[in-house]
Amino acid sequence: MTPQPEPAARQLLRRAVTPGLDGVVSSIDPETAGWEYTALTVYRLRSGQAVGHGADDKERLILVLEGHALARAGDRDLGDVGSRATVFDGPPCPVLLVAPGEGFELVATTDALVCVASAPGGPIALTKLVAPADVFVEARGSGNTARRIHHLLPPAADAGRLIAFEVFTPGGNWSSYPPHKHDTEDPPREARLEELYFYRFARPQGFAFQRVYTPDGSLDETLTARDLDVVLVPAGYHPVGAPAGYDCYYLNVMAGPNRAWHFTVDPDHAWLMNWEPAAPKENPA
Repeated sequence: MTPQPEPAARQLLRRAVTPGLDGVVSSIDPETAGWEYTALTVYRLRSGQAVGHGADDKERLILVLEGHALARAGDRDLGDVGSRATVFDGPPCPVLLVAPGEGFELVATTDALVCVASAPGGPIALTKLVAPADVFVEARGSGNTARRIHHLLPPAADAGRLIAFEVFTPGGNWSSYPPHKHDTEDPPREARLEELYFYRFARPQGFAFQRVYTPDGSLDETLTARDLDVVLVPAGYHPVGAPAGYDCYYLNVMAGPNRAWHFTVDPDHAWLMNWEPAAPKENPA
């Protein structure tokens, strides 16, 4: 019997798994995602457990989302990295950017939730640590579209390809809203970016709905993301709804052929646009 392709919804929604000895909860690379640039591995580490990678041609973004760890990048000891017990505790996480050609190692000093994103190196190659106090925090939208954005690695920051944000959506609200897309390389109107959403919920039984759809309808899937799940957005509009009672967090990671965040809004819903793209001062990343 000829194997049948997976349904599109199953391909876009990657359920978290119970971590094994390596601590991996989820692992997405370009080959398994079916795209070119963006990769993400999520680890739940026990105190004393280590994770790292040797030098290669990839740019890496290491985020200690919860807990603390000792960090080393290249030949530099960076000391303690971490800012909160859970993603809902308030401050942004520290941002460790590692340039192609340099490795890194983390050793957890508490139980820790760590995300490591990567993409092929770009025209800028930097290794640096950005403190939580230096991350720009934005209040975006109003009413049922109000949410908080942490600009971890915004387009204004020096980096090769990667872009990253944390988004906090109160239960009952919408984010990534109104629906927008960035799947066409057509500067300055739009930039092609592959995108990953990594989810957490203030209550472990929480969930969110995410619709991923293209203008021509060739892709139109509505997904139910649970705690620690990852949703892939290879193309199309991609709004998120958080049900009442379930405050939602997600980490956005993006990469593409050029490092810019230009998007177009679904014209059917453009009347709901109630925010302007922020232009924060370039952070030290």
